Amino acid sequence: MLQWLQDGLRHSPEILIFLSLAIGYWIGQIHLGKFQLGGVAGSLLVAVLLSLLGVPIDNGVKSILSALFIYAVGFESGPQFFKSLGRSSIREIILAAFMALSGLVTVLVMAKLFQLDKGLAAGLAAGGLTQSAIIGTAGDALSRLGLAPAELQKLQSNVAIGYAVTYIFGSLGAIIVCVNVLPRFMGREIRDDALKAEAARLKGALVLGPGESVAMPEIVGRLYRIGTAAAGTTLAALEVAHPGITVERLKRGGKLIDAAPSTALAAGDIVLVVGRRDAVVHAAAALGDELESEPGMELVMDTLDVVVRNPEFTGKPLADLARANDTLRHGIYVLAIHRLGEPVALNGQTVLQAGDVVTGYGADSDLRRVAARVGGVMAASNKTDWVFHGFGLVLGLLIGLLVLRVGGIPLTLGAGGGALLSGLLFGWLRTRHQSVGNMPTAAVQLLKDLGLAGFVAAVGLQSGLQAIDTIRSSGLSLFMIGVVVTLVPLILSMLFGRYVLRYDNTAVFAGALSGARSANPAFGGVLDKAGNSVPTVPFAITYALANVFLTLLGPLVVAFA
Repeated sequence: MLQWLQDGLRHSPEILIFLSLAIGYWIGQIHLGKFQLGGVAGSLLVAVLLSLLGVPIDNGVKSILSALFIYAVGFESGPQFFKSLGRSSIREIILAAFMALSGLVTVLVMAKLFQLDKGLAAGLAAGGLTQSAIIGTAGDALSRLGLAPAELQKLQSNVAIGYAVTYIFGSLGAIIVCVNVLPRFMGREIRDDALKAEAARLKGALVLGPGESVAMPEIVGRLYRIGTAAAGTTLAALEVAHPGITVERLKRGGKLIDAAPSTALAAGDIVLVVGRRDAVVHAAAALGDELESEPGMELVMDTLDVVVRNPEFTGKPLADLARANDTLRHGIYVLAIHRLGEPVALNGQTVLQAGDVVTGYGADSDLRRVAARVGGVMAASNKTDWVFHGFGLVLGLLIGLLVLRVGGIPLTLGAGGGALLSGLLFGWLRTRHQSVGNMPTAAVQLLKDLGLAGFVAAVGLQSGLQAIDTIRSSGLSLFMIGVVVTLVPLILSMLFGRYVLRYDNTAVFAGALSGARSANPAFGGVLDKAGNSVPTVPFAITYALANVFLTLLGPLVVAFA
C-alpha cells in the first residue's frame, strides 16, 4: 500500500505541496492563548512530516514560487519604496549590516565551542540564517584552500548536512521571533501599529477594505416635491445657491421633462437631487417635502477613474476648479484621488497634479463628458497584464544571474533579490503609466499567498527527510546549535533595533527585521498580521542588502572557523 502511494506521488508530487498547504493552514488557525502558528509555519511543519514519504520535489518548483512571491511584494510596494529612499532608510542599512555581523560572530563562536569543521560551520550559517547562497560561496572558498580531494569532498558534504539540519528551524524560528516575540517585546501588536503608520502616511485619506463602506455615505440621492419657496427658480440658480447638489431628473404633471439649466421649477414638480450629504441636507428645507419613491425617477449612477492630463485642471484647488469650470460643476463628484498609487486626503483645497487618478461619481453621460476634457479613462479590468509582468519577472531573474566578484568572492542577489528589485521597478512604472501593468489586488494577494506558502512547503518536502535522518544518526546536538545560530542574531538585532536604532513601530520593525534575516516566511507572517503594506518598504530595503551581506558570510566562515 505504501509503495503504491509513493509511486503515485512520484508521478504527481504537486499533491504533497497542496496537501501541505491545506493541512498547514488548518493547523495554523489554532490559537494557543495569544500564540498562533500561522499558515506558513504550519505548511512548513506538515511538509517536513510528509517528506518522510521520500517523494522528491524539483528545485524549479521552489524557485518559481519564491520568485512569484517576491515579485508581487516588490510590485505592491514599489511606489512607496522609491519615495522612502534617502536618509530615512539609513536605519535599515545599519540593521541589515548588524544582523549579518551578529550572525557571523554567533556561527564562529558555536564552531569554536563545539569544534565544528569549516564545512559544518558554513552549513550552520546557510541553514540557521536561511541564506542558501552561502552554500555556493562557502563551497567556492573551500575549493581554494588547496585541500586533498577526499578532504574537500568531506567538507563540502558537511556544508550540505549542516544546511539540511538547520534550515527548517531557521525558517520557523524567524517566524516565531518576528511574528510572535517581537510584538510582546515592543508591547504593541503588528496590526495596531500598521494601522497607525498607514493613517499617518495617508494624512487623513480614508481607505476602505474589500466589502467595506461607510455608514453615512458622502454622496446621496433624494426625491423632493417642490414647494412654493423654490417655485420659479431655475435649475442653474438652484445649484449655484446650494453648491454641492445637482438636479438629475425632473417630473412635472406625471411626465419626465428635460432638466436643462434654464428650466424653471414649478410648485408640485418632483426632482431627483444628487449631491454631497451636507449640501443635500442644507438644501432640503428650501426644496419642499421629501418623497420615499416615485415611478420613473430611477437613475443609475456610476464611478469612473480618470487620469489627469489636461494642464487646465492641474495646480489649482478642487474648490476653485469646481467654481470656475462648467465641466466639473454639474453632476460630478470626486470620491477619491490617487497619486503614485497612494490615496490623497480629499478636501476643497486638494490640488490636482498631472498623472493623478481621480475617481468620479455621477451619471454615465456626465462622467464621459468630464473624462474627455480632463484626461483619459483608466479602464477597470480584472485581468492581469502578463505582457508587462512576464517581462518584469524575466528581468528580475536575469538580474539574479549576475555575479560580481570582489576579491574572488562571488556576490549575487540571486533570483529572490533580482525579482524584488524588478518588482519594485515595475510597480513604480505602473503608477507612472496607468494604461499598462494592471494587476488586480486579489491577483497580487494570490501570488503572495501561494508563492510563499508553496515555497516553504517545497523546502520542507526537499530538506525534511535529510534533516530527520541526520538528527537520528548524529543526535540533536547539531540541530540545537542551529537553533542558537537562528535565535541569537535575531534577538540581538531586535535589541539593537529597539534601543540603538530607536524603532518604535512594531509593523515597520517586523518588516525590517525579517528582511535583514532574508526570511521570506517570517515576512509573510508579518504581512498577514499587518493587514496592509506598511511592512513592505523596510523589508524591501533590508532584504536586498541581506542578500549581499549574508552571502558574504560563506567565505568569512571558511576563513575564520
